[in-house]
Amino acid sequence: MEITGSSIAEGKSAVTRGVAAAGAGLQADWRAQIAAAGLGLKLARTIRREIYPQSGTSLRAAALVWSKASGIVDAFDRGALIRSADGFWLAIPLAAAGARGAGGRRITPGGWEQRTGRRLRFVYRRGRPSLLVAEDARLNSRGLAAPKGGRRRRDGTLTGAQTVPVFLLVPQVKLAKRLDLGKAATAWQNRLAGLILANWPEGTRQ
Repeated sequence: MEITGSSIAEGKSAVTRGVAAAGAGLQADWRAQIAAAGLGLKLARTIRREIYPQSGTSLRAAALVWSKASGIVDAFDRGALIRSADGFWLAIPLAAAGARGAGGRRITPGGWEQRTGRRLRFVYRRGRPSLLVAEDARLNSRGLAAPKGGRRRRDGTLTGAQTVPVFLLVPQVKLAKRLDLGKAATAWQNRLAGLILANWPEGTRQ
């Protein structure tokens, strides 16, 4: 086969198109895995892709697929062991804490105290996870710990008030492996040659 300028151009186009198809396929597979694992569409949408060169065609075209939340995605891909950065406790919000704090961020003990104006009390439990609890509180209609209990009796106690667990304290959390991104990447890598060939002009295939 004689190599001509047109055949080189056709090759560049076929390689670039094939690589772009593989990148798009891998991005879609990773997003689908994350959604199917119950990790949410927001995390799935952090999977992005870029094709190089960004304009034009090349025999050395490449696709980069990555996550804008790589730390979180990698943790579920590996099944990571998470410990507190300061060596103390990880505070896991219970239903009574509410799902989100200020600005939509994950609620923290400090954020809960700031939001409610109440202090949480530490409860140590031997052989079981410790707790941060709200005293003289109640569960409102949404199941959240409300800062005020019932009416105060003459002896100073509150009717309908209770001690409500708000956060669970654990030294570490082992995340289960819920993704297999490497398997999907290998599958699309193995399909790349076929995708390039499929994008080659039929009359010049050998």
